[in-house]
Amino acid sequence: MTAHGDQGASWQRSEEPAAAAPPPLDEEAERLIAAYLAAIAAERRRSSLTLRNYRHDLVDYARFVQAAGRSLLAVDRPFFRSYLAELAARGIARGSVARKVSTIHTFYRWLVAEGVLNADPLHGLRPPKRERRLPRVLEPEQAAALVTAPAADDVYGLRDRAILELLYATGMRVAELVALDLAAVDFAEGRILVRGKGRKERIVLAGRPALQALRRYLEQGRPALAKGRNRERGAPLFLNRDGGRLSARAVQIIVKRAGLLAGIEAHPHLLRHSFATHLLDGGADLRIVQELLGHSSAETTQIYTHVTEARQRRAYTDAFFNIWRPRKRSDKT
Repeated sequence: MTAHGDQGASWQRSEEPAAAAPPPLDEEAERLIAAYLAAIAAERRRSSLTLRNYRHDLVDYARFVQAAGRSLLAVDRPFFRSYLAELAARGIARGSVARKVSTIHTFYRWLVAEGVLNADPLHGLRPPKRERRLPRVLEPEQAAALVTAPAADDVYGLRDRAILELLYATGMRVAELVALDLAAVDFAEGRILVRGKGRKERIVLAGRPALQALRRYLEQGRPALAKGRNRERGAPLFLNRDGGRLSARAVQIIVKRAGLLAGIEAHPHLLRHSFATHLLDGGADLRIVQELLGHSSAETTQIYTHVTEARQRRAYTDAFFNIWRPRKRSDKT
């Protein structure tokens, strides 16, 4: 059976031509990008995921420059606009293009600050405006169905239920959740210490259902996963099947699987969007929601007020239609 399966896999591989590997970066581009990433990693305390995204954006741009027979140190705005046209032709979303422009522009400003360049070649260039799309949110009943989808009848179900409850109850990011240690949770006060972007710390609040789910996991699920280790207060809160810290990718799979059980297309940030929107629906102050989400600017949180307004407008329209819609005439007289 195994041999037959291997033959099928071999046949499939022979039918599908392998994608050509991208050309390696020239020595100058590789050296400049590596030096820049090392500098911001030391100075700004960026996460490994953020640095990986920066490198991806810079390498993509450097390959475009290299394919045009130019150097990163010998570009101008007209040439950079040709790169933007290339991104548009590839169908890259405007939000992603804006992020790439920001990354590349910051890279060039660093080169000027380091004396590598005399002037910023992109000075005065404006990135494309981001599309203003309202985030999708769950109705409260859908959120309840999602977080209770895993059957809490084994160690994994207990863990997954606690994860979903915490994501919805606190609005924390996946990276923040998987970075939690045992010492971060204060059951007496219903508070959790979270380390967010830039390693900034904040306190988030958790309600009774989330704390109850978390306590059940700690008492009945985590000990079996820990396998006699990771008991100290600095140990990871959420563990994988091998007793190590759970990964962000694993949490994404857990949320997606719970969504399938609940009949909802779900991802972790959907719970964060729903948390913020439901708080504002309930009358919470925007500044409080901003602090709970860990946003450095209220403008970032402002998008959720538009979601709330849209939901209120839809509820009003539905209610108005239900009141004033014409009734069908009865055939009976």
